[in-house]
Amino acid sequence: MSDLNQVLAEISAIRAQVARGTQFRGYGPASVAASGILALAVAGAQEFWLKAAARDAASFLGIWVATAAVAVTLSALETVMRARRVHSGYAREMMQSALEQFLPAMMVGVMLTVVMFVSAPAERWMLPGLWQLIFSIGVFSSCRFLPRQMFGVGVWYLACGLGCLAAEGGARLFSPWEMGIPFGVGQLLVAAVLQYGFEESGEDR
Repeated sequence: MSDLNQVLAEISAIRAQVARGTQFRGYGPASVAASGILALAVAGAQEFWLKAAARDAASFLGIWVATAAVAVTLSALETVMRARRVHSGYAREMMQSALEQFLPAMMVGVMLTVVMFVSAPAERWMLPGLWQLIFSIGVFSSCRFLPRQMFGVGVWYLACGLGCLAAEGGARLFSPWEMGIPFGVGQLLVAAVLQYGFEESGEDR
């Protein structure tokens, strides 16, 4: 039985190694594009109908956490279905490998948000810029599994995060466009890379 367990463990390790060295084509451009459009739509709605949120950090946070939850749910559903179709027998390993690359950045973003919201209320204005910087780290970490053009998307989020922090400089208002433009345009760029970035290799998109 121990020999059998060892063989199974070796097979599992080989499958995981193959997954780490293979481009991940499970992310779907449709759900990613939808998340970008959603970000722009929410920013527009907040600008015209929810102006009070610009002065209330809790309301601002609630709006964008809910938006992120919807976007992540849409992306996760398409990713699972697409990975099972595209990667077949390696779908589980491929999804696990992709998650390992992006999950640390997501967890840092969540924990940083909680800490700043509870313990540093005067610095909450920094959150939009910090979210964009953290998201850029997640994108950069995932680049080796994705088309090379994804590096440019990481640069976009990095530049937006730094620009947001520099432009606000401690302002008390929360502009919805600090989130809508960076994430709206950024996710549309991601969708474009996912749609056309694999074209040269002729792989299924």
